[in-house]
Amino acid sequence: MGPRKAALWLCGERTSNGMERMPAARRVERNGVCEDDMKHLFIINPTAGKKGGTQKLEEDIRALGAAAEIVHTRETGDARRIAREAAERGEPVRLYACGGDGTLNEVVNGAAGFANAAVTNVPIGTGNDFLKIFGPDYRARFSDLRALSQGPQAAMDLIDCNGHLGIDIVCTGVDARIAVDKDSYKVLPLVSGIGAYIFSLVANVLFKPISVPTVVDCGDLHFEGETTIVCVCNGRHYGGGFMPVGDNLPDDGVLETLVVPKVSRLTFFRLVGKYAKGKYRDYPELIYHRRGDGVTVRGDRELVAVVDGEPVRARELNIRLSDRKVNFFYPAGMSYAPLC
Repeated sequence: MGPRKAALWLCGERTSNGMERMPAARRVERNGVCEDDMKHLFIINPTAGKKGGTQKLEEDIRALGAAAEIVHTRETGDARRIAREAAERGEPVRLYACGGDGTLNEVVNGAAGFANAAVTNVPIGTGNDFLKIFGPDYRARFSDLRALSQGPQAAMDLIDCNGHLGIDIVCTGVDARIAVDKDSYKVLPLVSGIGAYIFSLVANVLFKPISVPTVVDCGDLHFEGETTIVCVCNGRHYGGGFMPVGDNLPDDGVLETLVVPKVSRLTFFRLVGKYAKGKYRDYPELIYHRRGDGVTVRGDRELVAVVDGEPVRARELNIRLSDRKVNFFYPAGMSYAPLC
């Protein structure tokens, strides 16, 4: 369906004495659906962010009106199930993943391929890497629920890693092992958040091999040998502060893949800052770059990949551009086009 001009609707409400109360603002038809027909489902991860931090959020949600519904997750997989059940009803629905990257990833996996559903991320988690493509003020803008609920949407590409979908970045290598292992350090007394990450970083870089034997096939690149990092980008940010490909677009039908072969620890420490800032073009002998529809990585032992922060383990990782997309909505006036 081609672009449509917004249609204005005056949607009144009858009071108990039969008088009609008019809304403060006119209701608008967006993406072919009258706002009155759109359902807004807020899927809240109560463990995300600071303790008790969802109270203000729920007050803001209730202020949106009767079309807004709140549901809390209780365990891993709930957000995916809730999103899938809502999308399968066939009614127009906007799904708000209220949490971090993990909550968004579950909702994306539940809603992918459903034209009647659109997703977004309300940033109450400690990490919201995908939203960073919208600029430095993403947290404040995506927390304005009324503006967010009325915003435009775009069909975003998805990455498929052994059947698990991601909207942002899939990585396998020392970066993935650091991300996965950090959770094991959170059980230590007085260790959480950044402390657990630092413990995992030190353990994986200083006391374990940073490279593992792999076979990598990516377009015309066939590589057999040890690799340090394989990173496949649909979005632009991961790991809290890494932006390996700064000019990538999440809706262009192309995945950007970076392969870092075996390097010494000294070279790794020299290179990692440049890699994090998207300077891969300056080091073609150390960072191989390919554009295409994905990559296959095989190992002689189990490999671990991280899909938008969620682990996937297998000896062979098939990372591909999915044939499904997901509608993603965002506040009007924002753009995910790269600044560079």
